[in-house]
Amino acid sequence: MTELYKDPSLSPEARADDLLSRMTRAEKIGQMHAVWLFLNENGDHQVRSDQFTGESDADTLREMLSHGLGQITRPLGTRSIDPAEGVRALNNLQKFMLEQTRLGIPVMSHEECLSGLMIKGATLFPSSLNYGATWNPALIEKVGEQIGKEARMIGCHQGLAPVLDVARDARWGRTEETFGEDPYLCGLMATHYVKGLQGEKRDLLATLKHYAGHSASEGGRNHAPVHMGWRELNDMFLLPFEMAVKLANAGSVMPAYHDIDNEPVHASRHLLTKVLREDWGFDGLIVADYVGVSLLYQHHGIAADTAEAAALSFNAGLDVELPGDDCAKDLAIAVERGQITEETIDEIVRRVLVEKFRIGLFEKPYADDSAIQLQSKQAVDVAREVAEQSVVILSNDGILPLKDQKKIAVIGPTADDPLALLGDYSFPVHLIHNEEEEEIGNVITPLAGLKTLIGDKVEITYARGCNILDERKAGAPVFPGDVDDSTSLEQASSLSTRLDMIPEAVTKAKDADLAIVCVGDLSGIFQTGTVGEGSDVDSLQLPAVQQDLLEAVVATGKPVIVVLSSGRPYNLGGLEGKIAAQVMTFFSGQQGGVALANILTGAVEPSGRLTISIPKSAGAAPYFYNHNFKASGTPIARHFGSSYPFGHGLGYTEFTYSDIVLAEDQTDCKTGEIRLSFCVTNTGNRAGVAVPQLYVRDELATVVRPVKELKAFARVSLEAGQSQTVTFIVPTDMLSFTGAEGKRMVEPGAVTLMIGESSGDIRLKTRAILTGSANFLESNWRMQSESVIGSAT
Repeated sequence: MTELYKDPSLSPEARADDLLSRMTRAEKIGQMHAVWLFLNENGDHQVRSDQFTGESDADTLREMLSHGLGQITRPLGTRSIDPAEGVRALNNLQKFMLEQTRLGIPVMSHEECLSGLMIKGATLFPSSLNYGATWNPALIEKVGEQIGKEARMIGCHQGLAPVLDVARDARWGRTEETFGEDPYLCGLMATHYVKGLQGEKRDLLATLKHYAGHSASEGGRNHAPVHMGWRELNDMFLLPFEMAVKLANAGSVMPAYHDIDNEPVHASRHLLTKVLREDWGFDGLIVADYVGVSLLYQHHGIAADTAEAAALSFNAGLDVELPGDDCAKDLAIAVERGQITEETIDEIVRRVLVEKFRIGLFEKPYADDSAIQLQSKQAVDVAREVAEQSVVILSNDGILPLKDQKKIAVIGPTADDPLALLGDYSFPVHLIHNEEEEEIGNVITPLAGLKTLIGDKVEITYARGCNILDERKAGAPVFPGDVDDSTSLEQASSLSTRLDMIPEAVTKAKDADLAIVCVGDLSGIFQTGTVGEGSDVDSLQLPAVQQDLLEAVVATGKPVIVVLSSGRPYNLGGLEGKIAAQVMTFFSGQQGGVALANILTGAVEPSGRLTISIPKSAGAAPYFYNHNFKASGTPIARHFGSSYPFGHGLGYTEFTYSDIVLAEDQTDCKTGEIRLSFCVTNTGNRAGVAVPQLYVRDELATVVRPVKELKAFARVSLEAGQSQTVTFIVPTDMLSFTGAEGKRMVEPGAVTLMIGESSGDIRLKTRAILTGSANFLESNWRMQSESVIGSAT
């Protein structure tokens, strides 16, 4: 008789129950962790080892695999391997699992996919800051769809993205991985990315990370403690996760490395079980961030050893330890000690098995190595569209779009460096930490993009001007625990100090009609770059000697357009008022050079808007637009504020806003909605895209509320002279906050409604009154607004 768990006509739950009843303790524990291997298509798999995950010999590995395995860590994304060869190697491991283990349970494969599937040859999409700057959730859903297609081709079942951290401190290296500093916008973008990646069947799991508050660390330092109360955590940092769980049915969540009020998130039953599963109804898998379980005893000091660390995490709500089995392998010891029960293990393993059955892994365990088609035209087109829509014009004295120039000097260390267009979780950049290199010929730089588009009409010259880093290498980062005293550690900077290339750049600028100076970051993890995971800073001045270069070029008197490609905002040392234009592209991916050229020439209208404020200085950090009234200090600190605030961005035309109308001046707290209409008109002489934004302020509340919060936005394309009516519909539930009793509530009273071109450029105002008694929200509260574009006039 065929075992019930092998019958695809039964429900995933019934199949999981049958399989679970047949499993030994060792086989159950095997499903609760991953293993990180260098796979080989002939079956000669090798364990990847480091100072955190340790190492293993071949006999130990085979014994471990014989009990079954929950996940395989980045089988194609760990090293540079041909995708077809990588799939054959993965299939070899899968064949072992199906045919040489007692129960034949297939293994799930996960890969990184933040800015594209992180394997050799996949499409290199822009960064998450680019995604946010489009203010176009539907487009980001297309990004998820394209990344999902490439992931499925290589047998990937779980993608470790998106990042839902709400940006707070620009010094933090992982700022580049965020959608921006507003929780609603982050939640909306993440929701659409997840919908695109997972598809209707949720046969590829998106992973929401880093749950939660990771971006609010001390001093903007990676893994550093987070200090905040429940209200701020719930309103600002949990909201995006709640949205993606409830609106997009996200399949997985990854807890963060830090501790909140001295409780590590990997050991927080409140966050992993009470909030996530019980309050929100999350039904997917909770997977550890890499070595996050180990850090409970290695760094946090709340566990005595690996067994206790595993017990703490799995009791809190964890399902799968990643990237290996460094703690889960000792769960049997924890059981014998009474630190975790067999019943808890059964609950966890059942969830893992249900997911494997639900995604169809038992029926389709293998991938087709002959059907891999990366870099499709559709994927590359979407990457370019994101790059174009995310270019933000910060300032422009009229020099843009380019028109009558005969000779242009393109200058700067990021002008012709393909790696300068890629974020930390793009494959070529990530390999630097492993001291490997990857082919990047499909990345089109700003210089290449301009030459292709206008090189036949305009003479374009080039000078590098300076280096950011003289050498790209893994380096020698020092981790906590490597030294006895981290406070007295002296670490040398790897930034370039060379000034010898500046004279050539000055000469090229003098000989040209204008100079386009490309400056910014080189992304890289663990101090292999100037931004990225573990690459935090203490300043918002341009890295290395780029400020010297920029000052020298500006001093020539020629018009200067600054193009900032970076993973965080930077100041220009007072030169902002002396340049002709400033453009921000973030990390725009393989089509970044094409997109920039199209924007600078006016072939594509600029429509990008900032989703992260540019602070006046690092002294203002952490800075964000949705701060509380007293955040400025008393008296107002001189360094407080933003040069270019959240929502800011210029086009090549002008828009006016008029005729604001509120459907009802009063609306019920519990069931009502605010329906606000206004007219936006293109008063310029060319087509453009307006991005009207609705901000609200609670005028009187029982707890302190922010000075303004984004609740709705739209992208409105208008021809010259054209007008459109825009209506924002905001359910009153979206005016909720976490009240004095720790519960989400809507209070009666007055709310100021503001229509702006940015958070700092408010064009229209009105006021609504919420009536009735205070409303404590249920789990299925209304958390999304609607934008309606009316008929054109």
